Amino acid sequence: MTKILIVDDDSGITLAFKKGLESDGFKVDIFNDPLEALSNFEASKYDILLLDVRMPKMNGFELYKELEKIDNGIKVCFITAFEVYYEALREVFPSLEVECFIRKPIEIASLAKKIKNELNVYKPRSQNLDR
Repeated sequence: MTKILIVDDDSGITLAFKKGLESDGFKVDIFNDPLEALSNFEASKYDILLLDVRMPKMNGFELYKELEKIDNGIKVCFITAFEVYYEALREVFPSLEVECFIRKPIEIASLAKKIKNELNVYKPRSQNLDR
C-alpha cells in the first residue's frame, strides 16, 4: 500500500485529501503544523510527501530540506494555490530537484492520478514491506 504524508496548514485541505486518497487505496498521514510533521517524521515510512508551499513557521521548501536530511530518498510534490516562480525557487534552493507541483484546488481523482504518475517511476518502498 502506498503511504503518503500530507502537510498543509489548512485542516480542511488535509482532511479532504486524506479522505479522498484513502478511498482510492492510499494510506495517508496528515499534519497541519510543519514543525510537528518534522518532529514525527520517520525515514522510509512514506513513498511520497505532499507539502504545502506557504505555511507559517516553516514553508514547504524548508520543510522538505529538513525531511530530506532524515530520508534523502524521499519523493515530494509541492502543493500551492499560487503561481510557482521556478527561477526564484532555484535561487533560494539551487540544488532542489523537484518537478512535481500540484495546483490547488484539485479534484481528488486528478490528485490520485498525479501521485500514481509520480510514483510510477519509483517502486514504492511499502511494497517491499508488505511481502
